[in-house]
Amino acid sequence: MKISFLILNAYGMGGTIRATFDLATELSDRHEVEVISVFQHADRPFLPLGPRVRLRSLVDLRPEAKVRWPYRKRAERLSREPSALIHPEERAYTSFTAWSDDVLRRELGRLRTDVLVTTRAGLNVMAARFARRKVITIGQEHLHFEAHKPGIFEEIRQWYPKLDAVVTLTEADERDYRTMLERAGTEVFTIGNGLAGGPRPRSKQENRIILAAGRLVPVKGYDRLLKAFARVAEVRPDWRLRIYGEGRVSDKLVKLAVKLRLHNNVTFMGPTGDIEGELAKASIHAVSSRFEGFGMTIIEAFACGVPVVSFDCPRGPREIITPGHDGLLVPPDDVDALAEGLLRMIDNEEERHRMAANALQTARGYDISMIADRWEDAFSELVS
Repeated sequence: MKISFLILNAYGMGGTIRATFDLATELSDRHEVEVISVFQHADRPFLPLGPRVRLRSLVDLRPEAKVRWPYRKRAERLSREPSALIHPEERAYTSFTAWSDDVLRRELGRLRTDVLVTTRAGLNVMAARFARRKVITIGQEHLHFEAHKPGIFEEIRQWYPKLDAVVTLTEADERDYRTMLERAGTEVFTIGNGLAGGPRPRSKQENRIILAAGRLVPVKGYDRLLKAFARVAEVRPDWRLRIYGEGRVSDKLVKLAVKLRLHNNVTFMGPTGDIEGELAKASIHAVSSRFEGFGMTIIEAFACGVPVVSFDCPRGPREIITPGHDGLLVPPDDVDALAEGLLRMIDNEEERHRMAANALQTARGYDISMIADRWEDAFSELVS
């Protein structure tokens, strides 16, 4: 079976890229697998991808890149025009142009594959509209059901019934999509993200470090984490917060940290290609998101023996974390509660060690081989 994954930009960093790469790598031991990146801005992917997986891009954004003849003039003209096929409320809308519309539509119309897995709402809609009928189309949702804005949600209502299947990361989302698609022939499956196999470094729970990781964008709520950590630092000044990632609000977050007088306690570490190695240096993982489709860093932290303190935001964390067992869930948007949760984890060392051990057990349920088995079951059901 040939399986194609279509992703926005495989050359950056983020939970969707990591999860897609890990799944593609695992499936490549069993099938012919490729990852198609709509955009390419770097020479090599930031994150590791298995050698059996073919990686190719559609729109090369590197300065030295040239569009091959006879499309060169068309590309120059259309690259200056906005996208007409991607809804303006799609979160990555500004990345798309009329040229990427043109390239994507042609690619989907000629793609010879057995299964096409698309990984965000805009691409799911494109697959529903333009993929060849012989291709099994699966739209994977990395955002939770209620996170979509009204305009893109109307497109979802219109076009998702044309997909063969929708795969959600949480059971709560599966229920909502089943309700929306109950009159369509579209199947709905819940398949969470998986962890690649192999040995991992483990936290010794000795370092007084709290770690947060992810894109520096508003949805990740790092402004709230900084405010919560300021209250932690007042009573536990020997603890440090490390934030990994990059994004459009990085300057604002640095200014907020200075305003909160956290310059000696908070370090913005930038992106890392070895998040597990960094997690192993920490003792607590903090999740301050306003919403999470799944929460990839939660299971990565668990696999390194690091318990998690998270907002009980929609929807992923509550389906992964068992409160008091492998982490803590605190009321969403409650900065004081987040600070109290972090302090509880800091001050009760025996409880933290117990949760760290339990976290390792929880992580075993997310082994990538088990997740790949569930995808293969879905493929078999759709093919039959």
